[in-house]
Amino acid sequence: MRIDRFHMERTQSLYENEVEYNLSESGVQPLTVAELLGDELDAAALGAIGLKYAESNGSALLRERIATFYPGATRDNVLVTTGGSEANYTTLWGLLDADTRAAVMIPNYMQSWGLARAFGQRADPYRLVERSGPEGRRWALDIDSLERAVTRRTRVVFVTNPNNPTGAVLREDEMDAIVQAARRANAWIVSDEVYRGAEVRTDVTTPSFWGRYGKVIVTAGLSKAFGLPGLRIGWIVGPATTVAKLWSYQDYTTLTPGILSDRLARLAMEPARRERILARTRGIIRRNLPRVEAWIAGQGDLLDYVPPVACAIALVKYHAPIGAVRLFKRLRLEHSVLITPGAHFGLPGKYIRIGYGYDMDRTLAGLARIGQFFGEFRTSSASNSTARTGVRHFARSATLPSVKRPHVKELV
Repeated sequence: MRIDRFHMERTQSLYENEVEYNLSESGVQPLTVAELLGDELDAAALGAIGLKYAESNGSALLRERIATFYPGATRDNVLVTTGGSEANYTTLWGLLDADTRAAVMIPNYMQSWGLARAFGQRADPYRLVERSGPEGRRWALDIDSLERAVTRRTRVVFVTNPNNPTGAVLREDEMDAIVQAARRANAWIVSDEVYRGAEVRTDVTTPSFWGRYGKVIVTAGLSKAFGLPGLRIGWIVGPATTVAKLWSYQDYTTLTPGILSDRLARLAMEPARRERILARTRGIIRRNLPRVEAWIAGQGDLLDYVPPVACAIALVKYHAPIGAVRLFKRLRLEHSVLITPGAHFGLPGKYIRIGYGYDMDRTLAGLARIGQFFGEFRTSSASNSTARTGVRHFARSATLPSVKRPHVKELV
């Protein structure tokens, strides 16, 4: 089996600890153990836990509490994994083979794309595209591309909702269209919902695909909306027989979650505490996003973006004569700032993703350096009216092009 290079994760692991300002993170400031436990902090009780193997599919109490996040689910519908990444890996490994194909939402966290190409015959993209309507601009499901991507050979329709990197949330009619397409092909829907609970303007949690169709598997975990990435706890929610089958695949990988992670995750997923944690995340997002938006507005015609509906990330379009990967490299090398280029999400065009869920003073300091970099183009355009006209042309023409597959080569 050959597998594509996972450009985003590789560049983060190489450079996130080398730069002064890491704006590539996509979660929120992690909770401490003391913040998670609150008044229940008992160092003696933690110290008494034996560091043995935990239950390999997750403890019964943890699975019960995860199930409460998905109406109608029980603990038999839940398999605990080592992070959401293992949830996706195990699921696609178990569902795909060399004779099957996967339809994958693009732009996306490209783990799903790489795994679909490795475990299946091929990956077929369907797209979110920028559209304007009475309610303003949004990233919307391109139904035509969905219909092209889902064929009789499709085994999996992979969704990320809320979406990374756009922060978009599918509307009910868009979710219905995905269900209908999957049903026609008798395909599985695999819905990565790791950002569910990190909504920007509502306290209503994003609807899940769970329960909308008999062949739905949801993957998620504690890393993003819950602010607990260090626990490395994820999960698969699906039909009980399918979950039992996927459990056997983990006998060949991590075997079991960590015992301390399982015990702390039980506390995080207790329903009342779960809602307090999600409220904290939403509070961070709502405090920080207006300051990022003010910075974007301050860059004039050079920057533009569609506001996220969820997630602590902003996908920003820029209008300057430099490619996204080249921009990513120059910001890192010349300004010690790490962002993520749109190309790392299969997105052509001039986009960068900026995380804003961590320390806001440091985030703004990093953004100031990006502004200094873009100042080169403002200075050039101010001194040459022809160049200024060219920048405006970029702004008019930088729409998402229609391409048959994501541009995923030569990304670093």
